[in-house]
Amino acid sequence: MPNLPRSADTSATVPTTPTALPVNGSAAWRWYGLAVLTIIIDQLTKQYFVQHYTLYESHPVIPPVLNWTLAYNKGAAFSFLADKGGWQIVFFSVLALAVATAIAVYLRRVPQQARWLSLGLAWVMGGALGNVIDRIRYGHVIDFIHVHYADVWNYPIFNVADMAICGGVALILLDTLFLENRRKAAVV
Repeated sequence: MPNLPRSADTSATVPTTPTALPVNGSAAWRWYGLAVLTIIIDQLTKQYFVQHYTLYESHPVIPPVLNWTLAYNKGAAFSFLADKGGWQIVFFSVLALAVATAIAVYLRRVPQQARWLSLGLAWVMGGALGNVIDRIRYGHVIDFIHVHYADVWNYPIFNVADMAICGGVALILLDTLFLENRRKAAVV
C-alpha cells in the first residue's frame, strides 16, 4: 500500500448534527405504571359506587354543584351513540385498545424531558383502558360524578377514567402548544 499523506484534521469544519434528546425507552415503565395506577383507582371507585349506590339515585356531596349519582353509559363521551344496538360497545372498545397500544409504543419514543407529555399520555392510556374494562365486563361504562348547578345546568355524569382522559388531553395540548418548541430549540 503506498504511503499517502495524512489529511489535516477537519473535524472543526464538519457540520455537526443536532444531538437528539434522550428518550424514555425502557424507562417508559414508570409511565406504564402510572397508567396502571389510574386503572386501579378508576376500577376501585367504580366498584365502590356499584356496591353502595342505587342506579340514578343522587347523593349530594357539595350542594348544589356536586352529587354522586350512579349511572351506566353504553355510548362514549356525553352518551354519544348510547341508544344504538350494541355495536358501539365493540367499536369504542377496539378504538380505545388501539389508542392505548399506540400510546404504549409512542411513550418509549417520547423525550425524557417531556414529562408533561408523558404524564398526559399515561393518563389517556389508563383512562381509556379503565373504560374498556367496563365495556368488556358489563357492556357499559360505570359513571358516578355528577356536576351540575341546581336544576339549571347539568353536565353529563362521568368517572375517574374520564377525568384522566380529559386531564391527559389537556397536558398533551399544553406540551404541544408551549413546551415542544422549547425542547426542539434546546437541541439545536
